[in-house]
Amino acid sequence: MRAQEQSATILVVGDSLSAEYGLARGSGWVALLEARLARDRIPAKVVNASITGDTSAGGRTRLPALLKEHQPTHVILELGGNDALRGLPNAATRSNLAEMTRLSRDAGAQVLVVGMRIPPNYGKKYSDDFAALFASVAKAHGAVLVPFLLEGITDAANLETYFQPDRIHPNQRAQATILDNVWAALRPLLR
Repeated sequence: MRAQEQSATILVVGDSLSAEYGLARGSGWVALLEARLARDRIPAKVVNASITGDTSAGGRTRLPALLKEHQPTHVILELGGNDALRGLPNAATRSNLAEMTRLSRDAGAQVLVVGMRIPPNYGKKYSDDFAALFASVAKAHGAVLVPFLLEGITDAANLETYFQPDRIHPNQRAQATILDNVWAALRPLLR
């Protein structure tokens, strides 16, 4: 596909779940997204600006330069999991994602906010509030919601089928399901 035929630029700002942590290069869901776009002849390029270990605060700091450099038509925000693993306040995560959504929309991009859940290690209230903040941000700021990035993976009978030995990071087998979860929300936005 020649550059002048590309009509969409999809910027993915995420953490290890989008940065192919523990996976062979080119086998993560973002690479599979590029392949699906090509297969379906949807003129788009994908910029994966995901960093393992990144938090919503880190993404918020990096986003203005990424928006300026890549001028995306679509931004996928897959951040927040590391915030929760560190026990950071949900209000801070919500504020960071809200600001990232605002900045992206102000730059002319359509935004997907990718939901995440965590085990109840920090208590039911923290976990429930964390899961709810993604929908809250999407609704308040006119973004599209991917309800849960790992839908169909964390509820599998045999978790070892879909997770690396650390039981945090999905393995290569899980990547197609992750893409399907994102694609369901992204595809209607690609005209």
